[in-house]
Amino acid sequence: MAERAIGTKLKKGTTVIGELTSIGGLELSADTLDTTTLDSDGGYRTFIGGFKDAGEVSISGYFNPQHHKGLYDDFEAGTEQQYTIEFPPQIGAKWEFKAVVTGYSTSAELEDLIGFEATLKVSGKPTLTVSQDS
Repeated sequence: MAERAIGTKLKKGTTVIGELTSIGGLELSADTLDTTTLDSDGGYRTFIGGFKDAGEVSISGYFNPQHHKGLYDDFEAGTEQQYTIEFPPQIGAKWEFKAVVTGYSTSAELEDLIGFEATLKVSGKPTLTVSQDS
């Protein structure tokens, strides 16, 4: 079921961060630990899962100081905050995670609108919730 992204929201706590045109997805990955021994079957390496990393969430849009100054303040403070990516209601899913703002930028181009970008480094385990109605 393909759906449009219109209506997807990023919230910090319960406050919607407005004026966004793009919300990047979480980038889940896992390290591996090599468990290969001299008697491993067929000469193939063997592995077990190691630490997991939820990666980063990149956001961009049109700069609005009222909507985006809090992210700058969080960047300066280096503190972890609670975030939620809520997909449109017909999708019935959301990501909840804690993150630290690790990037913040604005841009002003002659032939463009004033832009904004930020990067959120996910801290700890994120939670994907899918409603039973979808």
